Amino acid sequence: MTSKIAYDDVEVGTELPARTFPVTRDALVRYAGASGDFNPIHWNEKFAKEVGLPDVIAHGMFTMAEAIRVVTDWTGDPGAVVEYGVRFTKPVVVPNDDRGATIEVSAKVAAKLDDRTVRVDLTATSAGQKVLGMSRAVVRLG
Repeated sequence: MTSKIAYDDVEVGTELPARTFPVTRDALVRYAGASGDFNPIHWNEKFAKEVGLPDVIAHGMFTMAEAIRVVTDWTGDPGAVVEYGVRFTKPVVVPNDDRGATIEVSAKVAAKLDDRTVRVDLTATSAGQKVLGMSRAVVRLG
C-alpha cells in the first residue's frame, strides 16, 4: 500500500485534518493488556494519587499512538510513517467518569524533504495543556 497523498500536491504549511480522541479508563485497561504495561498509575486511582499524580494517567505510548493517527488517517497508509518521535511534556489525566479525557491533535507539513518525504509537526493537547512536545513524523508520500 502507498500513501494516497501525492508529494507534488503537498506544500509546506498544509494542515492535516485535526482529530479529537476520547480516553477512558476502560481504554487504558485494554491498552495495558495489549502492551503488557500494567503500571498501576494507569488504572489505580489510589496508587496514582499516592505517588503524587492528580489521578490515573494515560500511557505515554498510548498518547503517542493516538496522535500519529492524524498522520496515518491522512496518508491512508500507516507504513508511510518512516520516523516518529515525541517528548512527553504533561500527562493525560483520565478521571473515572463517563467523559474520561480527550486528546486533541492537529498537524501540519513543516518541511518537504528528499526522497518524496515530508516532515509533519504535530500538536497534542489535553485539558488545555500540551501533552507532547517536539512531536514530529517523517512521512513518505506517493
